[in-house]
Formats: sequence, C-alpha cells, structure tokens
Amino acid sequence: MENKKNPKLDLRRWSGTLFNLGLAISLGAVLVAFEWKAKDQGIIKTFDAMKDDWDEIDIPQTIQNPPPPPPPAPIEVNTIPNEIKIDNIKDLKLDIFTNEHTNIPEVELSAPPNTEDVDVIENFVDVQPMFNGGMEAWYTYLNKNLKYPAQAKRMNIQGMVIVRFVVNTDGSIQDIELVRTIGGGCDEIAKEVIENSPNWTPGRIGGRVVRSRMTMPIRFRLN
Repeated sequence: MENKKNPKLDLRRWSGTLFNLGLAISLGAVLVAFEWKAKDQGIIKTFDAMKDDWDEIDIPQTIQNPPPPPPPAPIEVNTIPNEIKIDNIKDLKLDIFTNEHTNIPEVELSAPPNTEDVDVIENFVDVQPMFNGGMEAWYTYLNKNLKYPAQAKRMNIQGMVIVRFVVNTDGSIQDIELVRTIGGGCDEIAKEVIENSPNWTPGRIGGRVVRSRMTMPIRFRLN
C-alpha cells in the first residue's frame, strides 16, 4: 500500500524563504558586531571633531630654490700647423723685379655710359616692337597657327580679342594678358598664338634697345 504525503505539510516549498531569512539575520548580526566594536575603540568620529584635528595641523611653508645653471661647455681650439717651415729666414730668396715699366693707355669716354634698368618696362618708345619680317609675316603666321574654336563656331561668336604683352630686349615674349575677351575659347587661342610666336624685334628709345609693352588685336570672323 503506497503512502501519500499531504502537500500542505511539505516543508520543501518554504526552503527558499527560510534561506533568505537566515541570510538576512546573519548579515544584520555581522553589522551590529562591527558597529559595536568601532564604538568601543573610538574609531568613529563626528565631522566637527575631525574638523578640529585639521585646524591643529600646521603645514610648513617650503621654498624651492631653482637648480643651478649647467656649466659652460669647454671650447675646443684646434691648431693647424703651417705647411711650410722656414728654419732660417736669411736663406729665403725672392726675385722681385722693380725696374719693369708698363705703359697703360688711358681710356677716354666721349659720353657717360648708358645704364639700363632691366626691370623698367617702357609704355612709349621711339620705335615700336615688330614681328620679325613685318606685318605681312605676322599675318602669315596667324593664318597658319590661328584656329577657330569649335565652340565659337557653334555659338556663332565673332569679334576682336586684344592681347597685351611685354617684348624683352632679346625679343622674347612674357607677361601675356587679355585686355578684351569674347569667350567661346577664342581668348585662349589668341593668348596661345602670342605665347608660341617666335622672337620679335625689340623696341628702341634713342637707338637703345629697351623692354616695352605691346598691344596686339586679333580678330575672329566667320566666313
């Protein structure tokens, strides 16, 4: 015959509650024991008592002196011996000819020399710079190297581009700038033609070659 247990009398369902209760009682007992021991030994002090202890502490003032400067580095002097040593200066013989006479002719200048400032660019000259071969050679150069931009053709752009540049004393070109533009790629073509042109004949003032500024119009026209 099987024995049946009453579920209400089973104590295992209270095991978790009893365990937690026992743990809480143990923790409380430990805290009470530590607090009681600290009070007996006088470890716990109030804030006012600790403040009085801080006021009694005398902190001495310390002054730190700067460290001494490092000693100067020694200067090394290297002596180089002479390559030639003369034991007796009487044995040294020098041949010096003092009887030679050379007549140096005097150069007379009829006029003071011309001083040229290479940084000066003249805007007005007696003789204008010119393309080598004259204007006919210039037009031949343009017809051969000047190409109408495709964008300007599509947009039917026509007109005159004015380019200003500097002709140096050796005929080279520099400082190219566009004074008047029409767009459509014509401005870049005109500047490139001037930049790639051969050397020019430089301008003159009083027969003297100078750097001068030149302005050249280039016309773009559709046939």
